[in-house]
This record gives sequence, C-alpha cells and structure tokens, in this order.
Amino acid sequence: MYLKSLEVQGFKSFPDKTLIRFGDDITAIVGPNGSGKSNISDAILWVMGEQSTKTLRGAKMEDVIFGGTQKRAAVGFAEATLTLDNTDRALPYDADEVMVTRRYYRAGESEYLINGHTSRLKDIQELFFVTF
Repeated sequence: MYLKSLEVQGFKSFPDKTLIRFGDDITAIVGPNGSGKSNISDAILWVMGEQSTKTLRGAKMEDVIFGGTQKRAAVGFAEATLTLDNTDRALPYDADEVMVTRRYYRAGESEYLINGHTSRLKDIQELFFVTF
C-alpha cells in the first residue's frame, strides 16, 4: 500500500481543485512559507477522519474551508480525496485502488465516501485501523 495522490478543493489554502501525485521518488514537499505545505498534511489527516480542529490548526471545523481573500470569494465546502494503491490488499477492501473522500459544507454537514460509495466515519476509521 502506498499513497498515490491527494486531490483537494476548497480546503484551506487550496480554493481550486488541486491534484498532488505522489510516487516512490518523492521524499519531501518544499516551498516558501505560506505556500500550503502544512495544509497538505492537514488534508491527509482530515480525510482519514481527524476530528480535532486543534490538530488541524483551526478553531472550528469550518476553518478547513477556504475563507476567501480580497481577490477571491470564499467557497461553500472543502473536499479532499486520498487515493491509495491497494494491490497488496494491505487495506481490508477488495480493490486495487482505494479512494477515500471527505466533504464538509459551510452549513455543517459532512460526507465520507470510499470509492464513491457513501460511508460513515466509523467505516473510514475501520479501514485505516489495520495500518496503525
């Protein structure tokens, strides 16, 4: 099992849909201060079910949603999708690729999906439980 990609939209400093592909040759993510490096690790934690806003460096869950700037309007939701290679079946899911998605809307509703199918937070936690 390995991390193939992370796609975020409306998450913290990523208002637009952004795809980050990982490979076995990536050892670090570098960039200037304020470029979103920490937000990438926050998105990974968040999609895996993190519930602590303090851990996600925020005061409330709404803080994960892009809040806008002088030039960009705020968005109404945050979404992150983690794609994992599961050809070795390290995750207890019968698919070569597992995509875990989390959405959070400004109104307070949230959604979890595994390979496009609606899931519960408990399902996400159980999926990753075997990896810890």
